[in-house]
Amino acid sequence: MSKFIIYPAIDIRDGKCVRLVQGDYNRETVYNEDPVSVARDWEAQGGQWIHLVDLDGAKAGHPVNDELIGRIAKSVNVPVQVGGGLRKEEDVERLVGLGVSRVILGTAAIEDRAFVSRVLAKYGSSVAIGIDARNGFVATRGWLETSEVKAEDLAVQLAAEGAQTFIFTDISRDGMMGGPNVDAIVRLAQVSGRTVIASGGVSKPEDLDRLAAHAGDGVGGAIVGKALYTGSINLAEAVRKTAQN
Repeated sequence: MSKFIIYPAIDIRDGKCVRLVQGDYNRETVYNEDPVSVARDWEAQGGQWIHLVDLDGAKAGHPVNDELIGRIAKSVNVPVQVGGGLRKEEDVERLVGLGVSRVILGTAAIEDRAFVSRVLAKYGSSVAIGIDARNGFVATRGWLETSEVKAEDLAVQLAAEGAQTFIFTDISRDGMMGGPNVDAIVRLAQVSGRTVIASGGVSKPEDLDRLAAHAGDGVGGAIVGKALYTGSINLAEAVRKTAQN
């Protein structure tokens, strides 16, 4: 059975650890003033990866919090993956140089396919493609816009270009604590033949159980944010449980 990894999420805005509701920058909760300490805490609780989102970068179209991201990467001994505003090769190169293990390309996958192809060719498995979907269609620019490209079609195309990992978010589920769209996640893994990490909607341990049951189908993990901060999921317990399955 394939390994299922829980990715504790740290969303960074103005240098703080925050959460947005459905990507709405006007619906923000600040959970911690020091993202570095949060990353260390998740590692201490057994987190095997740290998932970072540069919210300022996603909105600006280029990395904004890279100095802080570099400090986080150096402060933990587990790999770190980062998304948010990565649309130029020099930005990817800089983050990799700061110690980031995997970069996540989102909007660029729709708007600049040549860039994505070059980055995949150069960095291979150190690249994940973030596919954020609204009603099955890919959303871009920090979820502010919706394209006419179907999520499944994009995954198939990019898998053919060398993408190994997809991070799938059903925007309607994100931050709403209503459970992930398991069917859509499994379907994406099946049609692409690649690993899919679930993002958005994981609100209780049972959600992780439902996703982990599909590890053999290519569901390689889940990003968990709000549920960790509210305490509805205990990271140490969740990591222990998925390791036993």
